[in-house]
Amino acid sequence: MFWLILLIVVAVLCALVLFLVAPAAGRKELRTPFAGRNFAHRGYFGKDQRPPENSLPAFAAAVQNGYGIEMDVQFSSDRKLLVFHDDTLTRMTGTKGWVRDYPYDQICQMPLKGSAEHAPLFSEFLQTVDGKTPLIIEIKSRHEYTGEYLDDLCHATLDGLKGYNGPYCIESFDPRVVKRIRKFAPQVLRGQLVDSYRAYRKEGANPIHAFVISHCFGNFMARPDFIAWCPDKQNWAVRLCARLGAMMVMWTALPEHDQAALEKQYDAVIFQWYHPEVKYK
Repeated sequence: MFWLILLIVVAVLCALVLFLVAPAAGRKELRTPFAGRNFAHRGYFGKDQRPPENSLPAFAAAVQNGYGIEMDVQFSSDRKLLVFHDDTLTRMTGTKGWVRDYPYDQICQMPLKGSAEHAPLFSEFLQTVDGKTPLIIEIKSRHEYTGEYLDDLCHATLDGLKGYNGPYCIESFDPRVVKRIRKFAPQVLRGQLVDSYRAYRKEGANPIHAFVISHCFGNFMARPDFIAWCPDKQNWAVRLCARLGAMMVMWTALPEHDQAALEKQYDAVIFQWYHPEVKYK
């Protein structure tokens, strides 16, 4: 009787894990524009930030070189959708404070890394790319963003893409965002960004939250088509997602990484600071 009960418990736990981490089923036709490609992280820019990351010249350079583009969107205080990675303005502009607390007319007066460029609007980014290369669009989020704010952020991104004539997919570290893309735009390829347990703990996450989020336990909400994983060794849950058919994307490949090995292991690679082939499959 003990062994029977143990077997039932193990079976239930396995079923629960599968329910929590399983990616979307099928939809492989949506992957075609993105599979076997290298994507320039925040555009094609150098270590010297010339041109600066997430700037129009960096995006134009990526297009000119034939690369796909990965980039980031978030709101200013007046709900303008702009292209900017960090939560704060400090690293890229020297201005202290949260991006979300400044109106866009002030943000666009802040030079990126002392250049003549400023953070562009999402609409300006789309005009620059003009459908010429596949896009991986990351919607930035934080734990304090809830309900209406997340709804508005996702709707603003999707509304900006209406009429856009080019391939794109949407990803986020926040499974609540990916869930909303699943609800609002089920026809769009969606991805769950995942970092390692070690990285989440280093950022200050408590052990339970770090384990849950690093092991894709939010997939039951979003059922992502792809998992975008960091340079660390894949944990068992990420490997399970791959076995269950998820498209696998790597972020962010750097010059010191083994690019050939990454291209062999992953369906798409987001890279930075080197010059790979445009396609590898």
